[in-house]
Amino acid sequence: MPANKLLIKHPIVSEKAVSLSNNGQYVFLIDRRANRSEIQKLVEETYKVKVVGVNIIRIKNKKRDIKKAVVTLKAGDKINIES
Repeated sequence: MPANKLLIKHPIVSEKAVSLSNNGQYVFLIDRRANRSEIQKLVEETYKVKVVGVNIIRIKNKKRDIKKAVVTLKAGDKINIES
């Protein structure tokens, strides 16, 4: 699947996500078919930062499955996410 902006649906702005951003980690809701390398490449191209790690979280429930990516940036890099 080619890396495109549809893979990242939107950043998650919650109390926990904001606390993670203080440590250089950002949480995004992503497409279920996306993989780590696609998310890394897309975040680097979109936000002009260096990604050092991507962790994927899958949440399965009765109505729908959700997939999140926790993206860790190089020290000093930041993403400005407006709520």
